[in-house]
Amino acid sequence: MLHTHIFQINLSNGGLPKLAVREAEVHELGLVGDKQRNLKHHGGPERAVCLYSLERILALQAEGHPIYPGAAGENITLAGVDWDQVRPGARLRLGEQVVLEVTRYTEPCSNIRESFKDEYFNRIHQERFPGWSRVYTRVAHGGRIRVGDAVRVEG
Repeated sequence: MLHTHIFQINLSNGGLPKLAVREAEVHELGLVGDKQRNLKHHGGPERAVCLYSLERILALQAEGHPIYPGAAGENITLAGVDWDQVRPGARLRLGEQVVLEVTRYTEPCSNIRESFKDEYFNRIHQERFPGWSRVYTRVAHGGRIRVGDAVRVEG
């Protein structure tokens, strides 16, 4: 089994890319210090934390897309996680304290177009390419996370 862990934690003051930090505090509305420009489509308790897979990012790079961790707006880039298990209803434990519950797949928007060859940001649209979407989560239990913390998918 792969060592599942937090590869990167990403924050922004609104906009992209989100930039790497070593650790962050997670509360019911997301990561402390992270902001979103469009609160109609991002943020809130049901979309508090956005997750994505390092392995999916690397596969997209192999297809020629210039994506990298944080470029697609995810707050946490996970490594070693079976991404097919990360679907609505799944719970993930990050480190010793934080528990997130997947609420939905994200809808890709034109703000991430520069991360994709020919600006084809729908390459990570769940309905068109099942299993390639980022996910939104609610915070079931907050706390502190750090790069390298273990990640466990629970259900």
